[in-house]
Amino acid sequence: MVKLSVIVPFYNVRTYAPETLKSLHANTRDDFEFLFVDDCSSDGTLHILEQAERELPGAVLLRHEKNGGLATARNTGLDAARGKYITFLDGDDWVAPGYFSRLLASMEALGCDFVRTDHVQFTDKARTIHRVPVGKRGRVLRPRDSILPADRSTSVDYAYAWAGMYHRRLVDQGLLHFTDGLRTAEDRPWIWKLHREAESFAVLGLLGVFYRRGVASSLTQIGDVRQLDFIRAFDQVLAETAEDADADQLLPKAVRTYCAVMAHHLDSIERFEPAVARKLRSLSGAALKRMPSDILAETLDALGVHRAGLLRRVRRRAISRTTEVAA
Repeated sequence: MVKLSVIVPFYNVRTYAPETLKSLHANTRDDFEFLFVDDCSSDGTLHILEQAERELPGAVLLRHEKNGGLATARNTGLDAARGKYITFLDGDDWVAPGYFSRLLASMEALGCDFVRTDHVQFTDKARTIHRVPVGKRGRVLRPRDSILPADRSTSVDYAYAWAGMYHRRLVDQGLLHFTDGLRTAEDRPWIWKLHREAESFAVLGLLGVFYRRGVASSLTQIGDVRQLDFIRAFDQVLAETAEDADADQLLPKAVRTYCAVMAHHLDSIERFEPAVARKLRSLSGAALKRMPSDILAETLDALGVHRAGLLRRVRRRAISRTTEVAA
């Protein structure tokens, strides 16, 4: 029986894949499987993965015929996974020796739906520990209790899929798949759904996953149209949260997070190509118009002068265009 499925999407990470694969070699067990999803790489990554499939115990290579993005690649892995437990790793990150066994032992002892872990961010030669923003460690908690408060960083803001482990029953309940085709912010609707609908989780102080920040090919470093998928992602968060029984309590948090991410992109708009920058302003203005006006007003008052100013300008522009069209 397969105890753990490790899903690892790869796309044009030839430089980093060998280190990722080496770390998986130091995590093998007879009851572990490693699902490599090649998302139509064109830089030689596939050749490295073909060799790894032959050499790494439990490795299975899955190939996309066309590039689908990280969300779609993770879903391919989920559809093929046989393990009782599931975790993720990105193709340019790595884990410490024996990390998955330690994580699995902790999760089995707790018996919850999923666990979240701290991680180490690696930028050039600098390493920084990032903590799950939940104070209680090693205790089973109710996920929706960790969504609020709206004005502080909480568990739904720590959206990294690879910073944790998940019981198969979440797959069976339809809670672990990602929104197909999202190119960025794919983990935002996912983490919100987990916290709204799963029954139990825990936070561990276990360090062992290393997140590589600043990779040139990463979407966080590229100012192209795919970055704008954050609009689709957060629209989904708002729509699904609005249907929740506790919508009145949860929507202010969802709106505030959406606005904060939008302001971040608007504040660095010069990194986008001109056509994409115009689209960012247009989509942002339209999104702000769709938000509940009372919650948005309170959010803008609380965000601070600079960020609120960025959002109010694109909102006014969107309202002006609508008025001109109506006239």
